[in-house]
Formats: sequence, structure tokens, C-alpha cells
Amino acid sequence: MLRPCTHNKPSTAIALKLLAVFLFMVMAAMIKVATQEVPPGEAVFFRSFFALPIIVTWIWHRGELGEALIPNNIKGHFWRGFFGTAAMILTFGGLSLLPLPEVTAIGYATPIFTVILAAIMLGERPHFFRITAVVLGLLGVLIVMWPRLSLSSNTLDTAGTLGAIMVLTAALLRAFVQIHIRTLVKTEHTAAIVFYFSLTATVLSLFSLPFGWIVPIPRDIYLLIGAGLVGGIAQICVTSSYRFAG
Repeated sequence: MLRPCTHNKPSTAIALKLLAVFLFMVMAAMIKVATQEVPPGEAVFFRSFFALPIIVTWIWHRGELGEALIPNNIKGHFWRGFFGTAAMILTFGGLSLLPLPEVTAIGYATPIFTVILAAIMLGERPHFFRITAVVLGLLGVLIVMWPRLSLSSNTLDTAGTLGAIMVLTAALLRAFVQIHIRTLVKTEHTAAIVFYFSLTATVLSLFSLPFGWIVPIPRDIYLLIGAGLVGGIAQICVTSSYRFAG
């Protein structure tokens, strides 16, 4: 059964998005500490796998297991999971190479890229003030990244440069995912979008198993499990916000 997006509650959408941003920052802080030892692919597995109990409980409580397990657009869910997983791996890799505030600042490029992609892919026509905000936002991101990308310094930080590029690429991928979700919610239930992303990310992250997975120390295990639980709640909030945005 198709469930088109008929909700249009901007205030609810904004509140959910702000809550999601806060929760993702908490999750990022946990991942930042854990990825000093744990490789990004393994961190993605923990983040995705331990989000599933939160997501399944939420779906069950809402009585939507049927909608979650029987999607209408399997291909759409796969690509949402593929690009979302790639963005997560790049972000977690960047967290292992850069300070958390810098990763957060570069990550603000996501809404900038979203406006650009919405104009290209959805045919949206941004207003003058939004265009101005995009230009100023891009300048801000360039200012943050310039020390990492400048070749004028004799002490170029290769690891920092790689981290900055990874985080910026992840921001672009997240913007694409957000546009994709706005299309998915027209035919897919929110429960299905949230569930199949975590499931796809869990499976795809296993392909990184041969590339240096370790047995985490107890502290990192707690952090990774916590990141999964917090990330699951944040994922529910951000996906729900697109439905209320109309």
C-alpha cells in the first residue's frame, strides 16, 4: 500500500531535525574516541547493528512492522543504504584524522549541497536569500578547509588534508541521500526507510571485515554500542522530519 507524504507541519519537522542534529553530535563524539583504535568500517557496523533494536522497537510500538518489512521500492532502499553507508565510513574516517569541531564545521556543507542538488535534481528554484546563504556557507567551509588544502605551507598535514576531503565528500553524499529520502517518502513508509538503511549499512559494513577489524577494548565497546543506540534515535528523527516537511 502506498503512503504518500500528506503531512505538512514545518515546526514539527524543524524540531525533529534539530533534535537529530544534537543526537548525531553526541554520536560523533563517541565515534571520535572509539575510532582512535577501531577502524571506520567496524565502527559503521556497530553504529548500524545496534541501532536496529531501537528502530525495531519503535516500529513495533507504532504497529508498523508490516509496512517496514514489505517495501515498495527495494532498489530505492538499496541506493539510500549504499550512499548512506559510504557517507558514514568517510565521516568516521575523517573523525579519526581531524578534531571533532573541524569535522562538524565541514559537515555543515551538507545543507549547502542539499540546496544545490534540490535545484538540479528536483527542479526547485531557491530564493535570493537562500542563494546568498549558500554562497556564504561555501565560503565558510572553504575558510575552514583552506589550512588543510593550502600547498603554501612547508608542513602540509597529509592526514589532515585526507580527513578534510573525506568529510567534505561525506557531506556531498549525505546531501544526495537527503534528496533521495525526499523522493522515497512519497511512496515508502518512514519505518521502512529507517529499518532498511540500518539493515543495509550493517550488511555492507561487513565487507570491510578483512581490512583490519580488531577486538575493541571495553571502553570502545561501550562507546560503539552507545553510538548505535543514539544514532538509531537520531535516524528516526531525521527521517520523520522529511515526512512532516511535506
